[in-house]
Amino acid sequence: MGAKLLVLDANILIRAVLGKRVRALLVRYGGTVQFFAPDYAFEEAREHLPEILPKRNIPIEEGLAVLNSLSNIVRVVGIEAYSAYRQQAQRRLIGRDEQDWPILAAAMFLDCPIWTEDTDFFGAGVATWTSDRIELFFQSASTS
Repeated sequence: MGAKLLVLDANILIRAVLGKRVRALLVRYGGTVQFFAPDYAFEEAREHLPEILPKRNIPIEEGLAVLNSLSNIVRVVGIEAYSAYRQQAQRRLIGRDEQDWPILAAAMFLDCPIWTEDTDFFGAGVATWTSDRIELFFQSASTS
């Protein structure tokens, strides 16, 4: 069996920039798990980081450089790959954050779970993992 796949939400990319734990997990498990994020997730992180970074006393340029470096570990999935799942993903997110459809659509396209802190994905038909439980997923990936 090959490596397990996992789609990262923008909030996980932001956590990887702001702290050490998420980044360390990405590096540690990068050999057994293939990490993906739709282009949208990187764009959303780039949009929000300039307002978050100064509050954490992190220079904006430094934080954005860390985000850019994540593309060495997290593969970017372009809209052309997941756009066929757009309508289905949007329907599943009705009444929630419908703008996050690319995250769900990418997970549907790759047939894999989402790592997120966003409860909008719960019950949307795709397995979701939060940071406080993600190591259970990683441990199962290491043993399969």
